Formats: sequence, C-alpha cells, structure tokens
Amino acid sequence: MKTSKKPASNFTATVPSTPANLSRRQTLALLGAGLSSPLFAQTATTWPAIEAKARGQTVYFNAWAGSERINAYLQWAATEVQSRYGVKLEHVKITETAEVVKRVRTEKAAGKVTNGTVDLIWINGENFLNMKREALLFGPFAESLPSFKYVDVLGKPTTKIDFSEPVEGLEAPWGMAQLTFFADRKRVPNPPRSMAALLAFAKANEGRITYPRPPNFHGTTFVKQALVELNTDRTALYQPVTPDTLVKAGAPLWAYLDALHPHLWRAGKQFPQNSAAVRQMMSDGELMIALTFNPNEAANEIAAKRLADSVYSYQFSGGTLGNTHFLAIPFNSGVKEGAQVVANFLLSPEAQGRKADIAQWGDPTVLAVDKLPAAERARFASAPLPGQVEQVMPAIPEPHGSWVDALEKEWIKRYAS
Repeated sequence: MKTSKKPASNFTATVPSTPANLSRRQTLALLGAGLSSPLFAQTATTWPAIEAKARGQTVYFNAWAGSERINAYLQWAATEVQSRYGVKLEHVKITETAEVVKRVRTEKAAGKVTNGTVDLIWINGENFLNMKREALLFGPFAESLPSFKYVDVLGKPTTKIDFSEPVEGLEAPWGMAQLTFFADRKRVPNPPRSMAALLAFAKANEGRITYPRPPNFHGTTFVKQALVELNTDRTALYQPVTPDTLVKAGAPLWAYLDALHPHLWRAGKQFPQNSAAVRQMMSDGELMIALTFNPNEAANEIAAKRLADSVYSYQFSGGTLGNTHFLAIPFNSGVKEGAQVVANFLLSPEAQGRKADIAQWGDPTVLAVDKLPAAERARFASAPLPGQVEQVMPAIPEPHGSWVDALEKEWIKRYAS
C-alpha cells in the first residue's frame, strides 16, 4: 500500500544481537497510552440506528488504486454493501494519501465542516499522525464496530499503535504488512538476510541491487529498515524526531548508504520510481532481489503468471518493519454512518477472509483467526502457495511517524542531486 503514507568507505554494519522489535515493556506502555489518553467525543448511538441511517448514503472511499487486484476487491465490497446495507460505495482512486490529507485540511481551513469530499480514507503512518494532531478525524469509532471484537489486538499490537502513535479508536485496522524481499532461487539460492549481508551481496554483484527512490513508500521503508538495524539503542526512534536525534541516529544510516550506493544499479546515481519497477527488473533478470510490503505479493504474481514459480519470499533473520494499515473517517464527512458500515463490513471475517485469499488480494488479516468460530476460521484455511514467505520473522514496529518526513528530506538532500 501507498501510505502516508530516507547513502566510499570500508564500512562494516553493526547489527544488534537482540531482536529488532520493541520490548514487551515498551509495547505495553504504548498500548496503555492509547487506553488512557483522552478520546475525542462521539455521540453514543446503537449499531442498528447507525445501519438504519446509513441506508441510502453514498460513501466516497479514497484509496490507493495502484493494483488491479485491490481495485477489483473494492468493487466486490461495493456490490456487497449496496445489496446488504443500501450503502453506495464509490472508490476514489488516488496515488498519494498525503494529497487527500491536504484536501481535508484545506476544507477545514475554508470552514467546510460538514459534507466534506472525503468520507473514508485508507491511511496509516505520518498521514494518520498529521490528521490526528490537526483534529481532522471523526471518532473514536473503531472499537464500537461490531466486527472489532475479532481483531487480534494482543498478538498484533500495531492494530492499536500506528507508527508509535496510539490509535485511540480514530481508525479501524484493515490489514497487516511487513517488509519482505523476494528473488529467483535459480539465481539467488542464498539471499542476504540482514542489511550488513545485503551490502556484501551488492559488492559481490555490482549493479544488480537497488531500491525505489524516496519519498516512494517502499524506498522510504528500505531506508527505515536500515535505520532500525543500524541503531542498537532504538529508544529515540519511537519518539518524535528532533534535529539532535536525527543527527545521532542518522549517522550510521548515512554511512551505510554511502557505502552501499556505489554498488547499486547505475552506481546509485538513479533509482527506480516504485517497487513495481524493481519487481519487473528482477523478473527480467536485470536485478537479483525485489522488495514489497505485502508478504504475499510474490505468490500473487506467480499465480498471475507474471513471475516464475522458482521465485521465493523471505525476511531478514532479525525481523523486518511491519505495520497495520487502517480506515479512517474525516471529521467533516456528511455520511459518517455509511462510512462506519463500510468499515465494519471490511473488518468482518467474510471480507477479511476474501482479502487474505491469494486469488483475490493476498493481504494478511488483522483478525485473530484462531479465535474465530469454526465456520469463519475456514475462510482463512489454505495450503501454502509458491512464493509465500517460508519462515515469517519478527515484525519490527515502525519508528514514530514524524521520522518519515525528516528521513525523506535528508535522503533527498544527500542523494537526489
């Protein structure tokens, strides 16, 4: 998903010996912050009343449109909510979530506090952080949705903590994501499983590795992965960024990228625009490794006959960045009932099961599947498919959302010229 949603020397990366995810104490502290912080006021309304008022409403859902599978899934959802609840769902196809945030901000500044142009938005990370801070969101509503009872809030704490920012019911979890790499086993039988190993691999295979150019989401994610691996003390990464912490935590990152870039595709002087371009170059044999934030992407592409069935997916041994993507309702939507009905349906076991299906989308669920009723659990039962991650590694929580813009600006200043 596009959210929001930042590189010659003899350099040896220092990789922490402990797992890269937050400690249990840190995770519980963040969860506690989300539970204890004051919530935005919302008038209590029964769910049947919400459904009744939603009937006849049209919901404009602003969501990334860069995937035919995702677009087809949303068309299916639109058909279902229309027939079941009388709600018309219009997919407003976007490329940059930040542009939608800007639109809502502009409407607020212009005094348009009702009947805004955005009713539901696919969001997470710094975009959520900005909308929350600027009071651009309706809620809390998420934990009042009937389907929320199935969410795995303990096993998947990022369903309540978005890039280290407590969600506080202002967005409903929709899907899981984790940085994943994939390669063709015929060309790369033993892939690099850390940033340090990737540097050595790039040196041994000149020009055959690259990553998308930030501020592309996948490019920024690659940079953040290096940031967390190269900092043994990550405390500052889970707090709002400051000039001092950017300098201190950024020092090993920029040293690493300085060492890596000369060995990349086109000597690190040019970068592909997005992960789809990297995937195609890997498929064509120009590159040896591609990256994605959907652990099932390679399996999707193999099923669609766009990748060879010898392609496999893997994650770094110490873990890779993982997060939850969400659905939020702007403060000035005129159809908040319809938006909640749509969000509730998209969170249901039926819709989540279809979304998790490789044949449909292959987006990992936010639900606790093992706690679902047997009939609902069966929706998620499927045999492993070629291209799926063979061994899932720990998900490293994202740095605080404020780091994204700071890293991207610094990356552009250093490398975009």
